[in-house]
Amino acid sequence: MFDVLIIGGGVSSVSCALILGSACKKPFVEDKKIGIIIHQKASSLQNAVFNNAYGIPKGKLGSELLTETAAQLKDLYPHIEQIEEEKVLTIEKQPDGFLIETNKKKYTSKIIIIGTGAGNPFTIEGLEEYIIPHKKAAPEKNRIQLQNDDHFVANGIYAIGVLAGHRSQLSIAAGSGASAATDILTLWNDGKPVQVHDAVNK
Repeated sequence: MFDVLIIGGGVSSVSCALILGSACKKPFVEDKKIGIIIHQKASSLQNAVFNNAYGIPKGKLGSELLTETAAQLKDLYPHIEQIEEEKVLTIEKQPDGFLIETNKKKYTSKIIIIGTGAGNPFTIEGLEEYIIPHKKAAPEKNRIQLQNDDHFVANGIYAIGVLAGHRSQLSIAAGSGASAATDILTLWNDGKPVQVHDAVNK
């Protein structure tokens, strides 16, 4: 049983995992089991090149970022379980959380965070009741999102990135994942607001 399972291997999902991982020494996180299904599908980053994203060197390729950020997550926060080369097929509500079935295995988690993109049709069964047209995408693109209030979809379900209704920009997606992560940390901290920062000489 995971405490949180992140579904998706793109910007918002890995950003979310990095924030959760960086909080590992906080007493309300120490006993939490966190995982990420990091190879949901090919990311749109595969064909991207970045010149306008804060903190990213000009000319950085999206394909490089996908590899480098996954490696950074594994290097800095190895306690976060990275599940590779699996695609989530169904999510089923259970009395104590969710049953997540992939093309290879089954997992259970108390909370799920979904950052798989806004493609239509949505390929994960079990969340149909939350699907709506994307509010910030051009209608002709036929994109979808999950109905949510500041990433919160329903008890135990969060959407991040474009699936939460954000525009497809790297900085926005990264911030969306980080925002949801701090909401989870706040939840674990009995509702007391949480931010996670590293600092020189600390």
